[in-house]
Amino acid sequence: MHHNPILIENLSYAYPDGTHALRAINLSIQATERVALIGANGSGKSTLLLHFNGLISPQTGKVMVGEWSVEPQHFKEIRNFVGVVFQNPDDQLFMPTVWEDVAFGPKNLGWKDSELNHRVERAMTAVELELKLYGERNVNNLSGGEKKRVAIAGVLAMHPQVLVFDEPSAQLDPRSRRQLIQLLKNLSETQVIATHDLDLALELCDRTVILSQGQIVYDGQTEKVLSNSEFLEQHALETPLSYSRPYCHINY
Repeated sequence: MHHNPILIENLSYAYPDGTHALRAINLSIQATERVALIGANGSGKSTLLLHFNGLISPQTGKVMVGEWSVEPQHFKEIRNFVGVVFQNPDDQLFMPTVWEDVAFGPKNLGWKDSELNHRVERAMTAVELELKLYGERNVNNLSGGEKKRVAIAGVLAMHPQVLVFDEPSAQLDPRSRRQLIQLLKNLSETQVIATHDLDLALELCDRTVILSQGQIVYDGQTEKVLSNSEFLEQHALETPLSYSRPYCHINY
């Protein structure tokens, strides 16, 4: 287990049209930490996430994942080390059955037969999908929450050391959202969770990093920043419901 699964030094990134998406980002994430990454749309969150597994390569500065710098010759190792769960599970699920979807990654790594079965079963158990009930199901017939869990299982089956989630609670109903939070709580891997759902961040992550216009404007205790409504407002973020005060008291 690496002490710093992710280390970013002085990372900047501009799009071809000259827009600066990231400016001088310094960030280090420790093993087994759960870190929330928060920022309004256009803050650079997604661009930063895409650097974690080499979907974007650094223009200036450096990104280290485990012992590898993010460069094309290390992409294979890096993508085994960091598993990304995208916002929309449909972007990630494309095989006819749940079993085939979860098996897709490890199969590509060369696992087969009983080893492969074992990996798939373990990953499905971790997300509380019973192999007997779900293995043969068609992915298209699952609910949003179930699809999300299959997508997570597919990533877990690769045995990554870091899990990166992009808006994990997007499009989930309250019950599925609650199940998802419980699921993420139970996973021991290092987690980076990019989310607009500040109540989820509050419940899952002790540490929060806030991006605003491509810069880190806060990196510290989640509770401290999410209870500071003025600071959140400055960076176009809403106070989580847990901290919002009701505007009026109803007298019965």
